[in-house]
Amino acid sequence: MTHSEKMTPAERRAVVSLSSIMGLRMIGLFMVLPVFSLYANQLQGATPALIGLSMGIYGLSQALFQIPFGTLSDRYGRKPVIIIGLLIFAIGSLIAGLAHSIAFMIIGRALQGIGAVGSTILALMADLTREDQRTKAMAIAGISIGFSFSIAMFIGPVLTRWMPVNELFFISMAMGLLGILILAISVPTPLSVNWHRDTEPELKSFLKLLVNPELARLNCGIFILHAIFTASFIVIPISLKQFAGLEANRQWEIYLPTLLAAFIISLFCIGMAERKKQLKPYFLGGITALALAELFLWMAHASLLLNVIGICLFFAGFSLLESFLPSLISRTAPAARKGSALGIYSCSQFLGIFMGGVLGGWLYGKSGFTGVYIFCVFLALFWLALAFLMQPPRYLVTQMWRIYPSRQHEWDTIAAKLQIIPGMVEVVFIAEDGMAYLKMERGTLQHPDFIRLKEQLQSE
Repeated sequence: MTHSEKMTPAERRAVVSLSSIMGLRMIGLFMVLPVFSLYANQLQGATPALIGLSMGIYGLSQALFQIPFGTLSDRYGRKPVIIIGLLIFAIGSLIAGLAHSIAFMIIGRALQGIGAVGSTILALMADLTREDQRTKAMAIAGISIGFSFSIAMFIGPVLTRWMPVNELFFISMAMGLLGILILAISVPTPLSVNWHRDTEPELKSFLKLLVNPELARLNCGIFILHAIFTASFIVIPISLKQFAGLEANRQWEIYLPTLLAAFIISLFCIGMAERKKQLKPYFLGGITALALAELFLWMAHASLLLNVIGICLFFAGFSLLESFLPSLISRTAPAARKGSALGIYSCSQFLGIFMGGVLGGWLYGKSGFTGVYIFCVFLALFWLALAFLMQPPRYLVTQMWRIYPSRQHEWDTIAAKLQIIPGMVEVVFIAEDGMAYLKMERGTLQHPDFIRLKEQLQSE
């Protein structure tokens, strides 16, 4: 069997459409974040602790519902589950937009998170792409998420120049409904729904992966990163208004240049880290930038310059770490358990959002800006100490081979030959899936023995 190095038109259409749906949902979730605490403070019954809860509650509901949604999609089909999730997201956005009390805002935000279809969208993407194109498809989805986040952080404050903040939630509702339309029109229904080890979690693997030291450090890292992010954005908008005199509809003047500068800095650092194979030093640098950003923001008060430097460092460190962490999880996870490792990683991320919102709001109520920023500095320094213990990552690639039944009796012999090829790290065959999972150094892909064995094993 021969595999094209390029996606087919059908694969490209599916990947672009599904990435667009993920991007729309991401923009809908995050565009309100830079102005949320200022708006929520005006709601009936609002307290700092409840504002923090309303900001972070969607992380808890996403963590709780992403695996059940994935399981339901295995049984009832991807597209119906995605449609239901996007409808729940749209209803939550509508409730949040109409909310006059903090209690209804919390309900709306929780429903936004319950529409946790990210993992189901990735599973559908896996159904619609071949094994040798899946890594490329997932990379495109990851880029769309990162790009959407940057747009969301800028567009929300800009739109508040022409509309009240609550109407941002109505735009989020429209984006959820637009996602349903794209799904119906542009995304084909797969001929079969399959369970994919590279994108979906396997519950029986969770405990073993949870206690893996290297994976645990990375999961702890993404938890801390998003706890810092959510806690910080409880106080950053309020600080910019109180100390720098910037109302919500002018704060884009800070976010736009700092996001652009952070994008250039993080892009440069990512390129240097990959080119020089020095990912760990740049990873530590990203955490250090995050800690320094919190210190600058703490000291800024009325200094617009310190606010700009602090927010720029914050976005640069966040973007860098958000790019590195999924890659490190993929490189560290066992080849046949990558979907499970990414499932734990996602849960850690969402729980970090929730805890950051809850603790950030509570600390702001008890100790003001100082309490939140010191909390974030402490978390960043704790993570820095953990990351120093991290093993420098190996630059590995993963491949999946579908082994036809007529060839499976040859597997033991060919596996022994694969394991002696220079640069081969892991060789696993899962008979129930008919799939082989290989992890190796990139140069191994060009080794003549590797190419010969692949052609031999994948021919019918």
